[in-house]
Amino acid sequence: MSGPGPGPGPGPGPGARAGARRLGTVHAEWTKLRTLTSTWWLLSAVVGLTVAAGVAVSGSLTAGACPVPAECHEDTVRIGLTGIWLGQGAVIVLAVLAVSGEYGTGTIRAALAAEPRRLRLLAAKALVVGALTAAAGAAAVAGALLAGRRVLAADGFPLPALTEGPVLRAAAGTVLYLVLTALLALGAGAALRDTATAVTAVLAVCYLLPLLAGLVSEPEWQERLLRLAPSTAGLAVQATANLDGLPIGPWPGLAVLTAWTAAALAAGAAVLCTRDV
Repeated sequence: MSGPGPGPGPGPGPGARAGARRLGTVHAEWTKLRTLTSTWWLLSAVVGLTVAAGVAVSGSLTAGACPVPAECHEDTVRIGLTGIWLGQGAVIVLAVLAVSGEYGTGTIRAALAAEPRRLRLLAAKALVVGALTAAAGAAAVAGALLAGRRVLAADGFPLPALTEGPVLRAAAGTVLYLVLTALLALGAGAALRDTATAVTAVLAVCYLLPLLAGLVSEPEWQERLLRLAPSTAGLAVQATANLDGLPIGPWPGLAVLTAWTAAALAAGAAVLCTRDV
């Protein structure tokens, strides 16, 4: 007679359990965001505003002012992507709501009860918000480039191929710009905990700083402010022509925005980990 069969094998190790908890936290954040109607309205606004504004700006130009169309030296790629200035506003609101909305409704207590490791919770929110922003940003950039090209080509502007290096850098860099802006807003939301305050603060940083720089009469200080403002520095990545005339280069500009984003996330993490709900 055979003896009893082997007992159940050992359960999953600590690494597997930790991985499952991380995935569970990400899934919970994804579920919360996707079930909010405002999420899809805001993501649609990112695409719609970016494409519509890009088409409007492209349509306002004319090659008639050039001796011949080939001598028009406009940066057609950057012109087509102008709508990002508007689309980023919807991204900011979405990212702030992802964290401040829970403070407003009190559901942050349930979220922290389900995931007491606060940094992990913030990281899960950042991953979900970043992924959604990247998807909407890619659609917005593709739509704006294609629509803008049709408008500009109809007016006779010479257009670079979409596969050229500077064009690909501008497209990918613009999507990355939106993701970094979203994470900056997420950090601000975690630090300030109030939707109106956080949205106002981030909008001021992204829109007001460039306006203030434009009011500075001293060219040297104006250029310094444009280099330090996260939006003007980050959006330098869209330029495909006349790079020498930029206050800051494309990749250094994104580095400036990355520094702003890291500072905001660090502030948000510090507040989340040190303050009671």
